[in-house]
Amino acid sequence: MPVIAIVGAGPGLGIEIARAFGVKGFTVAMIARNAAKLDALASDLHAEGIEAAGFVGDIYKPDTIAAAFTSVKERYGAIDVLEFSPVDQSLDAVGVLDVTPENLQPQLDFYLHGAIHAVRQIVPDMITARTGTILVTTGGGSVAPVPALANITLAAAGLRNWTLNLHNELKPHNIYVAHIAISAWIGAGHPDAAPDVIARAYTELYETRTEPELHYVALDNQP
Repeated sequence: MPVIAIVGAGPGLGIEIARAFGVKGFTVAMIARNAAKLDALASDLHAEGIEAAGFVGDIYKPDTIAAAFTSVKERYGAIDVLEFSPVDQSLDAVGVLDVTPENLQPQLDFYLHGAIHAVRQIVPDMITARTGTILVTTGGGSVAPVPALANITLAAAGLRNWTLNLHNELKPHNIYVAHIAISAWIGAGHPDAAPDVIARAYTELYETRTEPELHYVALDNQP
C-alpha cells in the first residue's frame, strides 16, 4: 500500500486529508507533538478501515522529526506522499510596521525551517526511486499578503518560494511538488471551506500531478 506522511496532523484539515487518501488505499502516518491526540485520530481512521498510526515529532526539535520519519519508514516502508501543514496557534501575529527580527524568527523556524527539515527526510529516497509527491500548505497570505499578519505571511511567502523552486528542481526526477495556499476560515461555515471539501483538492493535485500551485479560495467576500 502507498504511504502518506502528514506533518502537523490534527482534527481539522489534517484528519480529512488522511481520510481522503486513506479511502484511496493509502496507509496514513501522522506526525505531530501530542501522542494522545495522534492515537485518537488513528483510532478514528482504524474504525473506518484505514490503516493509520501516529508518530511523535516536534517541528521545533529537528531531531524528533528525523526520528519520527525513521519510525515511519521502519514500520511502513517508503513514503510516497508528504503533506506538510502544521499550525502553531501560540505564535503571535504582528502588523507590517511591527515586524522585527525577534517576532519573525519563530515564524521562520516553524514554517520555513520546519518544512525544509521535513522534506529533507524523504527527498533522497524519492530521487532514488524516481517517484514521489510533496504537498506544502500555507495560508493564503503567502500569495495575497495580509498587512495585519505580516510576520506570518512573510514566513509563508518564503516557504511558498522555496516550494515552487523545489517543484522545478525535482520535476526532472519525476517527483511532483505543489504549494497549496488556503484563503478560507476552515470549518467556519462556508460550504467550500469545510475540511473534507478542501481535502479533496489534495487528492486531485496528487492524481493530476501538473500544476505547481493551488490558491484555494473560499471566502464570503469572493464572487
